[in-house]
Amino acid sequence: MLVANWNAAVGPTDTIWHLGDVCRRLADLPALLAALHGTKHLLRGNNDPAEIGDVPGWASVRDYAEIEGEGRRLVLCHYPFRSWNGQHRGAINLHGHSHGRLKPMPRQYDVGVDAQGFLPVRLAKLL
Repeated sequence: MLVANWNAAVGPTDTIWHLGDVCRRLADLPALLAALHGTKHLLRGNNDPAEIGDVPGWASVRDYAEIEGEGRRLVLCHYPFRSWNGQHRGAINLHGHSHGRLKPMPRQYDVGVDAQGFLPVRLAKLL
């Protein structure tokens, strides 16, 4: 179901930022990444093994990123922040980890699939 939902929402040329906790078994990951559409960047989560960055199929693997999207600064990490770079200047924090259990804050979004109906979420929808 997760692969079908991903591929229904993500095109082959789309860029995806996966915010961690990708899979339980590293041995399953190469086939999973090959089955998923898009250029995939990973921000490691607490359940991702150190070797996850060695698996082919990632465009990049790191712990934190700041990027521009839809004219906004996006601060991305597996973990939610209480404060983040540019928070009071319109920057948005996208995170996973909390499974939809945190009290919402302005310009902060839990984009984990369990908090988003088991679908990837597009930035335009959040904005």
